Amino acid sequence: MTNIKDTPEHYYATQPKSEIKFGLIQTRLRGRPFEFITASSVFSVKRVDIGTRLLIESMALPESGSVLDIGCGYGAVGIAAAAFNHKLHVILTDVNRRAVLLARQNAERNKVPNVEVRQGNLYEPVAKLTFNCVLSNPPVSAGMKTVEALIRGATAVMASKATFQMVVRSKIGKKALPQIFDETFGNFQVSAIESGYRVLTGKKQ
Repeated sequence: MTNIKDTPEHYYATQPKSEIKFGLIQTRLRGRPFEFITASSVFSVKRVDIGTRLLIESMALPESGSVLDIGCGYGAVGIAAAAFNHKLHVILTDVNRRAVLLARQNAERNKVPNVEVRQGNLYEPVAKLTFNCVLSNPPVSAGMKTVEALIRGATAVMASKATFQMVVRSKIGKKALPQIFDETFGNFQVSAIESGYRVLTGKKQ
């Protein structure tokens, strides 16, 4: 595989214009082996980043129903969720067309048939659906307005008692994010913390 560099300033672009260079990640998540094809202009091309890994290792999945991985990148979170529980229907979405194509390839590569990948901004691709769990490693580089829209828009696609689980760097939005969670869900908790990252969880009442 070609050596590639992260280009986070482009990973939330709809149509990346950079020359495409592929990579391959081989890793273990919750003790299970996974392989992910990556590419330039998609987030964290050399490894499953610390935040994504923390979310995967700590995420609380429903026993059945539907799960949304919003801003999926090459698909690590959603594919892992689908692999850990084949009863779930997992939909992955991303605004980045290159990421969407990679996520589809990676779902096949990891033999998880209970995955569907859609392209679009925020909740537009799943506006008429309802989920029991929403997971995200949000595109913080796109700005806090985008992160806030991602949080506040979640309840429209969440079933009663569904959870919203989002990983961020611990130093980001220390005061603002708990307030946004409280205003959106009426509750807030830090469900995991490690290596400068934390997983924030809200539950729809």
